[in-house]
Amino acid sequence: MSLLLNCDLGESFGSWTMGMDEQVMPHIDQANIACGFHAGDPVTMLHTLNLASDNKVMIGAHPAYPDLVGFGRRSMNCSVNEMRALVLYQLSALDGMAQSTGQQVEYVKPHGALYNDMMANALVREAIMEALASYHRPVRLMLQATPQFETHKQEAEKHGLELWFEAFADRCYDDDGKLLSRAKTGAVHSHDKMMAQVRQLAEQGTITTVSGHTLQLQVDTLCVHGDNAAGVAAIQDIRALIKGGVTHE
Repeated sequence: MSLLLNCDLGESFGSWTMGMDEQVMPHIDQANIACGFHAGDPVTMLHTLNLASDNKVMIGAHPAYPDLVGFGRRSMNCSVNEMRALVLYQLSALDGMAQSTGQQVEYVKPHGALYNDMMANALVREAIMEALASYHRPVRLMLQATPQFETHKQEAEKHGLELWFEAFADRCYDDDGKLLSRAKTGAVHSHDKMMAQVRQLAEQGTITTVSGHTLQLQVDTLCVHGDNAAGVAAIQDIRALIKGGVTHE
């Protein structure tokens, strides 16, 4: 299995700095760039786009509910029309700036509560798919790889969309294929367990759940996190494992 690495970036805002984008960018394939609703601002967006261009990294829009104070981690009771519009607005903003730097947005990965709601609620998923399908050119949707991936593919095909399925390198999975709640012990893997999970995904296309069951997943890309020096080092280790140590020039 050939896996890409994706990371949430561009999440600084004004004088507030989030993440280690300059250190992360050389080691990933896909940058999920905040679009201003949960984090990010025009200067940060442009800076992140330039970093991606310099490192030949694919760019994706990382839209969220309009929740700067809560960092997009709180669900909002939006109508279907609002959901479609807020996703389309954020995609358009980032893609417009990207074209000014000679790039274009290739995919959309919702952030935080919007991502969780998309995975849990077919109506939210439908609204997001409708928004992307209405865009003036094809863009892919990135969503979590689960045992229901065939259903999600069928939903996307109705809208003429292609999907990228992602798994999480550092998170433990429940038996139903969902991420184990962070409130539970063992929800976030140690470095050794994380590397073992990545190796299993790369070599076998499976993960082992919290109770020891094996789940087959269709995975295209791995989500990694670079919020601190340890996270950056982990990304380098993961890249070396799945790509033989090759980094972007």
